[in-house]
Amino acid sequence: MVDKDRDQELIADCLKGDRQALSSLVRRYERPIYNVSYRMLRSPDEAEDVAQTTFLKAFENLHRYNAEHKFFSWIYRIAVNESLNQIRRRKHTEQWVDDQPAPGPGPQSQLEAHEVSDDVQQALEAISDDHRSVIVLRHFAEHSYREIGEILQLPEKTVKSRLFSARKAMKAKLDSKGFER
Repeated sequence: MVDKDRDQELIADCLKGDRQALSSLVRRYERPIYNVSYRMLRSPDEAEDVAQTTFLKAFENLHRYNAEHKFFSWIYRIAVNESLNQIRRRKHTEQWVDDQPAPGPGPQSQLEAHEVSDDVQQALEAISDDHRSVIVLRHFAEHSYREIGEILQLPEKTVKSRLFSARKAMKAKLDSKGFER
């Protein structure tokens, strides 16, 4: 995990106009921000756009950042919100497609894995934004309940409850498609 004290030093330097500090913060967080955006959007181009928008908004509002909280949680929250905004802009007109080849030894295994991935992505798209956020943060970005709570600004108990409901909603969507585990 990233050093909170170093983040605070870099933020202070950024607020003084230090471009090197700004570059350092971007390098520290560009990968996790892109990854969460990609997991939510399933589009490399959109994820890149969201990551850029996230950094732009973060640095425009850096003076509003509360140093009592982790910078990581603050910027991650911006990325999640921007990803959700992008999803809303789509107006559910696109299908999510996993551009990565499915693992497996042969074409049949690849086809089956791709179909499973598509079913999961369609179910993920069909649930609410609140549910999608916790599923992505927990199962794709592998954050703890505490970290998810910090990112989404929710109590840990609410995160657990929302994750339970999200899993239940995903299961219902997958069951309705005849998905077999």
